[in-house]
Amino acid sequence: MTSPDDGIDAEHSVTICCQENSSVSVKFGDRLSIDEDSTHYTVELRAPGLTARTNEIVAWTGENDLALFLEALASNYQGWDGERTWETNDKDLSVSATFRSGGYIGLTWTLRPWPRAAGCWIASVTTWLEAGEQMASVGADALRFFEAERP
Repeated sequence: MTSPDDGIDAEHSVTICCQENSSVSVKFGDRLSIDEDSTHYTVELRAPGLTARTNEIVAWTGENDLALFLEALASNYQGWDGERTWETNDKDLSVSATFRSGGYIGLTWTLRPWPRAAGCWIASVTTWLEAGEQMASVGADALRFFEAERP
């Protein structure tokens, strides 16, 4: 589900678009592995009337991996009860997943940069995806993005 966009370099990015409204999306880009302990990347949320971007999310090695979280959701295409969640160690990016009848997964992406600083902000969008192949494709795209060119 990679598509060109004007905010983040399209060649090295992954965009997840909502099936119900393609103007709602989350985009990962500018991935940089400075060392073997961390990966830095940008996240951009888009929806009608909203563009929110944070320039440096940090994923630490050994941290609960976002790509693995997405792949686990894809493997549970028959559904689950309640909500499943994932967040970075710094809590500046989180994802909550819900399953609804008809075979769709809602992913609510929340950016919360500098959560402990004065003047922090919060923005969220929800992308709805088919639980089967579409969710598996998102997991595979995320894995390729996060695993590319590790030092």
